[in-house]
Amino acid sequence: MEIEKGAGKLAKTLRVLILDKPGCLGKLTSAIGMGGSNIGDIRMVRIGITHNTRELTIYVDSDEHLERILDNLSKVEGVIVEEVIDLVHQLHEGGKIAMKGKLPIRGIGDIRKIYTPGVAQVCRDIQKKPELAWKYTVIHNQVAIVTNGTAILGLGDIGAVAGMPVMEGKAALFDHFVGISGIPILIQSKDPQVIIDTVRNIAPTFGAIKLEDIAAPECFEIEDVLDSELDIPVLHDDQHGTAVVVLAALLNTTRFSGLMLGKSVIGVIGLGAAGIGISKLLLAYGVKNVIGTDLKDSARQMLAALGGTPGSLDDVMGEANIVIATTGAPGLIKPEMVRKGQVILALSNPNPEIQPEDALAAGAAFAADGKSVNNALGFPGLFRGALNVRATRINNKMKIAAARAIAACAEEGELVPSILHPEVHRKVAEAVERAAMESGVIKPWE
Repeated sequence: MEIEKGAGKLAKTLRVLILDKPGCLGKLTSAIGMGGSNIGDIRMVRIGITHNTRELTIYVDSDEHLERILDNLSKVEGVIVEEVIDLVHQLHEGGKIAMKGKLPIRGIGDIRKIYTPGVAQVCRDIQKKPELAWKYTVIHNQVAIVTNGTAILGLGDIGAVAGMPVMEGKAALFDHFVGISGIPILIQSKDPQVIIDTVRNIAPTFGAIKLEDIAAPECFEIEDVLDSELDIPVLHDDQHGTAVVVLAALLNTTRFSGLMLGKSVIGVIGLGAAGIGISKLLLAYGVKNVIGTDLKDSARQMLAALGGTPGSLDDVMGEANIVIATTGAPGLIKPEMVRKGQVILALSNPNPEIQPEDALAAGAAFAADGKSVNNALGFPGLFRGALNVRATRINNKMKIAAARAIAACAEEGELVPSILHPEVHRKVAEAVERAAMESGVIKPWE
């Protein structure tokens, strides 16, 4: 799959004053390249009499790498670095999302219609027939994105507020790809009952609940209780969104490796939220042999209860045809552990358990990392499809339908399609709608 240039690196923009003579720009770019950095966009900012000002985006591995680049540039005649701009932090200033009105307010007449006194009649109608809230409010298109910040990306327990940029990012993707209003909800508690009670009480505001970055094992209890009590979909994305995209990747991996998915031995290293979610969906799909390992005995016991086989790291690497790692431990899989012909999906971000090129060099038939298998391919269409038919839950049949739709959108040579694929989110939504209707987990629209 094509990976975005600079993926996994830090993007920095250098504002540089360059002497307006032939060769000066070339010296600048050569010094950056010799320092081991790729160059992205180059933009002219200002043309002066003797000097021009340009902005160059470069990709570095770390702040130390950036300092080495700047040290190289300080020695280039005719070049002065005026400013280093951090693009990521700059984009986050002020937040990434906002709630805005959909209707124009041009005068007092508009206010009287959308607010008081006109709104009172709509409120009375909903009071008499609560179902009308799905017609006359945003509830039908609004998803709560709930976190307590205990398992944010590969950063771990950093707290709910520190996780807000991730929740905003999810909301931005919801809006851009499928037109859903995602509302971040931060809960500063590690007590599952507090989270359950909070979500239960705010649930009438939303058409679905998306649990996000809540650590295992608490996430399993929270999802199970809410899913059984609420009549709207509840989905923990770290489990099921990831599982859907992994299944899609495996459906296509069989084309590259010649393995048969249903008859393969699949090993899962790391049985946290993602690992257990992947194991559940693979077993539901029909995979007969899932072997998994984790440092926690309780996690291994959970896999056994699901129908998988607990084992050690050596067992997984020695027996599995396909290995999926979700541990957050960079370098855990050593090249000498890889067997010839294995498929290795090392999914921890930002640094995988083994680099794909190292796995391939060690004999793997196919290898990929978390930048290639992104759960943003799954969750927008999953929720869009569920909301479109007013599903009461997102079941395994809907998840498998989503995975098949994702796999079918991949181009020749791709493991899964890009999240920017023009059709993938629509096709996932349509597949989920059909599966929901076939399953009978929908409420009729009135």
